[in-house]
Amino acid sequence: MFKRSVVILLVVIIGISMLGALFIAPKVKQSKLAGHDKIAIVYVDGMIVGGRGQVGLFTEGGGTDTLIRQLHQARDDASVKAIILRINSPGGTVPASQEVGEELKKIRAAGKPVITSMADMAASGGYWLAACTDKIYANPSTITGSLGVYMPYSNWEELYKKIGVRQEKIKSGPHKDILSPDRQLTEEERAIIQVMVDDMYNQFVEVIAVGRQLDPDKVRELADGRIYTGRQAKEAGLVDELGNMYDAIDGAANMVGIQGEPEIIEYGKKNVIESLFGAQDTHKPEQLMLKQLTEILSSAGPAAAPQSY
Repeated sequence: MFKRSVVILLVVIIGISMLGALFIAPKVKQSKLAGHDKIAIVYVDGMIVGGRGQVGLFTEGGGTDTLIRQLHQARDDASVKAIILRINSPGGTVPASQEVGEELKKIRAAGKPVITSMADMAASGGYWLAACTDKIYANPSTITGSLGVYMPYSNWEELYKKIGVRQEKIKSGPHKDILSPDRQLTEEERAIIQVMVDDMYNQFVEVIAVGRQLDPDKVRELADGRIYTGRQAKEAGLVDELGNMYDAIDGAANMVGIQGEPEIIEYGKKNVIESLFGAQDTHKPEQLMLKQLTEILSSAGPAAAPQSY
Protein backbone atom coordinates (compact mmCIF):
# COMPACT_ATOMS: atom_id res chain seq x y z
CA MET A 1 0.00 0.00 0.00
CA PHE A 2 2.84 2.36 0.90
CA LYS A 3 4.63 1.65 -2.41
CA ARG A 4 1.45 2.30 -4.34
CA SER A 5 0.97 5.64 -2.59
CA VAL A 6 4.54 6.65 -3.39
CA VAL A 7 4.07 5.76 -7.06
CA ILE A 8 0.84 7.75 -7.25
CA LEU A 9 2.52 10.72 -5.58
CA LEU A 10 5.41 10.60 -8.04
CA VAL A 11 3.02 10.44 -10.99
CA VAL A 12 1.13 13.47 -9.67
CA ILE A 13 4.37 15.43 -9.17
CA ILE A 14 5.61 14.57 -12.66
CA GLY A 15 2.23 15.49 -14.14
CA ILE A 16 2.19 18.86 -12.41
CA SER A 17 5.78 19.50 -13.52
CA MET A 18 4.91 18.69 -17.12
CA LEU A 19 1.89 20.99 -17.11
CA GLY A 20 3.96 23.75 -15.55
CA ALA A 21 6.65 23.28 -18.17
CA LEU A 22 4.12 23.84 -20.93
CA PHE A 23 3.55 27.36 -19.63
CA ILE A 24 6.95 28.16 -18.11
CA ALA A 25 9.46 26.62 -20.54
CA PRO A 26 10.83 28.98 -23.17
CA LYS A 27 9.12 28.72 -26.53
CA VAL A 28 10.36 29.70 -29.96
CA LYS A 29 8.44 32.70 -31.18
CA GLN A 30 8.03 32.24 -34.90
CA SER A 31 6.52 35.61 -35.78
CA LYS A 32 5.59 36.23 -39.38
CA LEU A 33 4.50 39.80 -38.61
CA ALA A 34 6.50 42.88 -39.39
CA GLY A 35 8.55 44.06 -36.46
CA HIS A 36 12.10 44.28 -35.25
CA ASP A 37 14.74 42.80 -37.47
CA LYS A 38 15.70 39.40 -36.12
CA ILE A 39 18.60 36.98 -36.18
CA ALA A 40 17.54 33.32 -36.25
CA ILE A 41 19.58 30.59 -34.57
CA VAL A 42 19.21 27.07 -35.92
CA TYR A 43 20.90 24.34 -33.87
CA VAL A 44 22.72 21.35 -35.35
CA ASP A 45 23.37 19.00 -32.42
CA GLY A 46 24.78 15.49 -32.59
CA MET A 47 25.05 13.20 -35.56
CA ILE A 48 23.86 14.48 -38.93
CA VAL A 49 21.61 11.74 -40.30
CA GLY A 50 18.90 11.70 -42.92
CA GLY A 51 15.15 11.41 -42.48
CA ARG A 52 13.08 12.14 -39.41
CA GLY A 53 15.46 10.65 -36.86
CA GLN A 54 13.82 9.51 -33.64
CA VAL A 55 10.29 10.64 -32.88
CA GLY A 56 9.03 11.27 -29.34
CA LEU A 57 5.59 11.82 -27.81
CA PHE A 58 5.71 15.61 -27.97
CA THR A 59 8.35 16.28 -30.60
CA GLU A 60 10.49 14.81 -33.31
CA GLY A 61 14.13 15.36 -34.04
CA GLY A 62 17.51 13.95 -34.80
CA GLY A 63 17.16 13.90 -38.58
CA THR A 64 17.70 16.30 -41.46
CA ASP A 65 13.97 16.59 -42.14
CA THR A 66 13.50 18.55 -38.92
CA LEU A 67 16.62 20.63 -39.49
CA ILE A 68 15.61 21.57 -43.04
CA ARG A 69 12.10 22.45 -41.88
CA GLN A 70 13.57 24.83 -39.30
CA LEU A 71 15.80 26.39 -41.93
CA HIS A 72 12.78 26.92 -44.18
CA GLN A 73 10.86 28.56 -41.33
CA ALA A 74 13.73 30.97 -40.77
CA ARG A 75 14.02 31.57 -44.53
CA ASP A 76 10.31 32.35 -44.89
CA ASP A 77 10.14 34.72 -41.93
CA ALA A 78 10.51 38.18 -43.48
CA SER A 79 11.64 39.66 -40.15
CA VAL A 80 14.63 37.28 -40.01
CA LYS A 81 17.51 39.02 -41.74
CA ALA A 82 20.23 36.41 -41.14
CA ILE A 83 20.58 32.87 -39.81
CA ILE A 84 23.16 31.59 -37.34
CA LEU A 85 23.87 27.88 -37.82
CA ARG A 86 25.06 26.75 -34.39
CA ILE A 87 26.93 23.49 -35.02
CA ASN A 88 27.91 21.03 -32.30
CA SER A 89 28.42 17.85 -34.28
CA PRO A 90 31.15 15.29 -35.00
CA GLY A 91 29.72 14.73 -38.48
CA GLY A 92 27.38 12.19 -39.99
CA THR A 93 26.51 10.56 -43.26
CA VAL A 94 27.55 12.05 -46.58
CA PRO A 95 24.03 12.18 -48.09
CA ALA A 96 22.57 13.89 -45.02
CA SER A 97 25.36 16.47 -44.86
CA GLN A 98 25.02 17.11 -48.58
CA GLU A 99 21.25 17.47 -48.36
CA VAL A 100 21.42 20.16 -45.68
CA GLY A 101 24.36 21.84 -47.39
CA GLU A 102 22.36 22.27 -50.59
CA GLU A 103 19.50 23.86 -48.64
CA LEU A 104 21.94 26.31 -47.06
CA LYS A 105 23.16 27.30 -50.52
CA LYS A 106 19.59 27.91 -51.68
CA ILE A 107 18.85 30.13 -48.68
CA ARG A 108 21.98 32.18 -49.37
CA ALA A 109 21.13 32.41 -53.07
CA ALA A 110 17.73 33.82 -52.09
CA GLY A 111 19.50 36.67 -50.32
CA LYS A 112 19.49 35.63 -46.66
CA PRO A 113 23.01 35.26 -45.15
CA VAL A 114 23.89 32.16 -43.12
CA ILE A 115 26.73 32.35 -40.58
CA THR A 116 28.24 29.36 -38.80
CA SER A 117 29.06 29.34 -35.10
CA MET A 118 31.05 26.26 -34.10
CA ALA A 119 30.62 24.99 -30.54
CA ASP A 120 32.64 22.11 -29.02
CA MET A 121 32.94 20.27 -32.29
CA ALA A 122 32.10 20.85 -35.95
CA ALA A 123 34.01 18.11 -37.72
CA SER A 124 33.65 16.25 -40.99
CA GLY A 125 29.96 16.45 -41.98
CA GLY A 126 29.62 19.33 -39.52
CA TYR A 127 32.32 21.17 -41.45
CA TRP A 128 30.57 20.28 -44.73
CA LEU A 129 27.62 22.38 -43.50
CA ALA A 130 29.88 25.18 -42.33
CA ALA A 131 31.57 25.35 -45.74
CA CYS A 132 28.15 26.05 -47.28
CA THR A 133 27.66 29.22 -45.22
CA ASP A 134 28.81 32.81 -45.70
CA LYS A 135 31.13 33.04 -42.71
CA ILE A 136 32.53 30.70 -40.07
CA TYR A 137 33.20 31.51 -36.42
CA ALA A 138 34.94 29.01 -34.13
CA ASN A 139 36.26 29.02 -30.60
CA PRO A 140 40.05 28.75 -30.47
CA SER A 141 39.76 25.22 -29.03
CA THR A 142 36.82 24.02 -31.13
CA ILE A 143 37.52 20.63 -32.70
CA THR A 144 36.99 20.79 -36.44
CA GLY A 145 38.46 19.32 -39.59
CA SER A 146 38.33 15.54 -40.05
CA LEU A 147 37.76 16.30 -43.72
CA GLY A 148 37.30 13.07 -45.60
CA VAL A 149 35.14 10.00 -46.13
CA TYR A 150 35.26 6.44 -44.92
CA MET A 151 33.12 3.35 -45.36
CA PRO A 152 32.98 1.20 -42.18
CA TYR A 153 33.37 -2.54 -42.53
CA SER A 154 33.76 -5.36 -39.98
CA ASN A 155 34.78 -8.93 -40.72
CA TRP A 156 33.43 -11.40 -38.14
CA GLU A 157 34.22 -14.50 -40.18
CA GLU A 158 36.65 -16.02 -37.67
CA LEU A 159 34.32 -15.31 -34.75
CA TYR A 160 31.44 -17.02 -36.55
CA LYS A 161 33.63 -20.08 -37.08
CA LYS A 162 34.52 -20.23 -33.38
CA ILE A 163 30.91 -20.11 -32.22
CA GLY A 164 29.66 -22.44 -34.94
CA VAL A 165 27.64 -19.96 -37.00
CA ARG A 166 27.52 -20.48 -40.75
CA GLN A 167 25.65 -18.04 -42.92
CA GLU A 168 24.42 -18.89 -46.39
CA LYS A 169 22.79 -16.57 -48.92
CA ILE A 170 20.89 -17.00 -52.14
CA LYS A 171 21.68 -13.78 -53.99
CA SER A 172 20.76 -12.19 -57.29
CA GLY A 173 24.26 -11.04 -58.13
CA PRO A 174 27.87 -11.60 -57.05
CA HIS A 175 28.09 -8.27 -55.16
CA LYS A 176 24.65 -8.23 -53.51
CA ASP A 177 26.19 -9.06 -50.13
CA ILE A 178 29.09 -6.65 -50.45
CA LEU A 179 30.32 -5.49 -47.00
CA SER A 180 28.73 -8.53 -45.40
CA PRO A 181 30.47 -9.18 -42.05
CA ASP A 182 30.59 -12.95 -42.53
CA ARG A 183 33.29 -12.92 -45.22
CA GLN A 184 36.23 -10.93 -46.53
CA LEU A 185 35.89 -8.43 -49.32
CA THR A 186 37.19 -9.61 -52.67
CA GLU A 187 39.75 -7.41 -54.42
CA GLU A 188 37.11 -6.47 -57.00
CA GLU A 189 34.67 -5.44 -54.26
CA ARG A 190 37.34 -3.44 -52.44
CA ALA A 191 37.99 -1.56 -55.69
CA ILE A 192 34.25 -0.86 -56.08
CA ILE A 193 34.00 0.59 -52.58
CA GLN A 194 37.19 2.64 -53.03
CA VAL A 195 35.78 4.25 -56.18
CA MET A 196 32.63 5.21 -54.25
CA VAL A 197 34.63 6.67 -51.36
CA ASP A 198 36.87 8.61 -53.77
CA ASP A 199 33.83 10.02 -55.56
CA MET A 200 32.26 11.26 -52.34
CA TYR A 201 35.60 12.60 -51.13
CA ASN A 202 35.98 14.61 -54.35
CA GLN A 203 32.50 16.04 -53.83
CA PHE A 204 33.50 17.05 -50.30
CA VAL A 205 36.68 18.70 -51.60
CA GLU A 206 34.65 20.62 -54.17
CA VAL A 207 32.25 21.90 -51.49
CA ILE A 208 35.15 23.18 -49.40
CA ALA A 209 37.05 24.63 -52.35
CA VAL A 210 34.02 26.57 -53.60
CA GLY A 211 32.73 27.56 -50.17
CA ARG A 212 36.10 28.70 -48.84
CA GLN A 213 37.49 29.94 -52.17
CA LEU A 214 40.51 27.67 -51.86
CA ASP A 215 42.45 25.84 -54.52
CA PRO A 216 41.31 22.18 -54.67
CA ASP A 217 44.91 20.97 -54.32
CA LYS A 218 45.25 23.05 -51.15
CA VAL A 219 42.02 21.56 -49.85
CA ARG A 220 43.33 18.03 -50.49
CA GLU A 221 46.41 18.85 -48.42
CA LEU A 222 44.16 19.87 -45.54
CA ALA A 223 41.58 17.11 -46.09
CA ASP A 224 43.63 14.10 -45.08
CA GLY A 225 41.34 13.23 -42.17
CA ARG A 226 43.24 15.06 -39.45
CA ILE A 227 41.46 17.25 -36.92
CA TYR A 228 42.24 20.89 -36.16
CA THR A 229 41.61 23.29 -33.33
CA GLY A 230 39.65 26.38 -34.22
CA ARG A 231 42.85 28.42 -34.11
CA GLN A 232 44.65 26.01 -36.43
CA ALA A 233 41.67 25.98 -38.78
CA LYS A 234 41.72 29.78 -38.98
CA GLU A 235 45.41 29.75 -39.85
CA ALA A 236 44.67 27.20 -42.59
CA GLY A 237 41.83 29.27 -44.05
CA LEU A 238 39.07 26.92 -42.94
CA VAL A 239 37.63 29.40 -40.41
CA ASP A 240 37.10 33.16 -40.75
CA GLU A 241 36.97 34.44 -37.18
CA LEU A 242 37.65 33.23 -33.66
CA GLY A 243 34.76 33.88 -31.32
CA ASN A 244 31.70 32.45 -29.63
CA MET A 245 28.04 32.43 -30.69
CA TYR A 246 27.48 36.00 -29.54
CA ASP A 247 30.40 37.20 -31.63
CA ALA A 248 28.74 35.44 -34.57
CA ILE A 249 25.43 37.17 -33.77
CA ASP A 250 27.14 40.57 -33.66
CA GLY A 251 28.90 39.80 -36.93
CA ALA A 252 25.64 38.74 -38.57
CA ALA A 253 23.92 41.92 -37.36
CA ASN A 254 26.68 44.06 -38.83
CA MET A 255 26.53 42.07 -42.07
CA VAL A 256 22.83 42.84 -42.61
CA GLY A 257 22.88 46.35 -41.16
CA ILE A 258 20.90 45.80 -37.95
CA GLN A 259 21.38 48.73 -35.59
CA GLY A 260 21.62 48.01 -31.88
CA GLU A 261 21.04 44.64 -30.27
CA PRO A 262 19.15 42.31 -32.61
CA GLU A 263 16.13 40.30 -31.52
CA ILE A 264 16.91 36.58 -31.42
CA ILE A 265 14.60 33.79 -32.53
CA GLU A 266 15.72 30.23 -31.84
CA TYR A 267 14.85 26.98 -33.56
CA GLY A 268 15.63 23.51 -32.28
CA LYS A 269 16.20 24.13 -28.56
CA LYS A 270 14.36 21.67 -26.34
CA ASN A 271 12.10 22.68 -23.50
CA VAL A 272 11.45 20.52 -20.43
CA ILE A 273 8.69 18.49 -22.11
CA GLU A 274 10.84 17.83 -25.16
CA SER A 275 13.74 16.79 -22.98
CA LEU A 276 11.52 14.26 -21.19
CA PHE A 277 9.62 12.89 -24.19
CA GLY A 278 11.51 14.02 -27.27
CA ALA A 279 14.10 12.32 -29.40
CA GLN A 280 16.32 10.27 -27.15
CA ASP A 281 19.93 11.23 -27.77
CA THR A 282 22.20 8.59 -26.42
CA HIS A 283 25.21 10.78 -27.17
CA LYS A 284 25.43 13.12 -24.17
CA PRO A 285 27.75 16.07 -24.84
CA GLU A 286 30.69 14.83 -22.80
CA GLN A 287 30.25 11.24 -23.96
CA LEU A 288 29.78 12.32 -27.55
CA MET A 289 32.97 14.33 -27.69
CA LEU A 290 35.07 11.55 -26.15
CA LYS A 291 33.52 8.84 -28.34
CA GLN A 292 33.68 10.77 -31.59
CA LEU A 293 37.15 12.14 -30.93
CA THR A 294 38.33 8.57 -30.44
CA GLU A 295 36.64 7.50 -33.68
CA ILE A 296 37.99 10.48 -35.58
CA LEU A 297 41.55 9.85 -34.42
CA SER A 298 41.33 6.17 -35.30
CA SER A 299 39.56 6.32 -38.66
CA ALA A 300 39.92 9.74 -40.26
CA GLY A 301 36.76 10.88 -41.67
CA PRO A 302 32.41 11.69 -43.75
CA ALA A 303 31.11 7.32 -43.41
CA ALA A 304 28.43 4.31 -45.50
CA ALA A 305 25.49 5.27 -45.62
CA PRO A 306 29.11 6.31 -46.19
CA GLN A 307 30.11 8.58 -43.44
CA SER A 308 31.89 11.83 -43.31
CA TYR A 309 32.75 11.49 -39.64
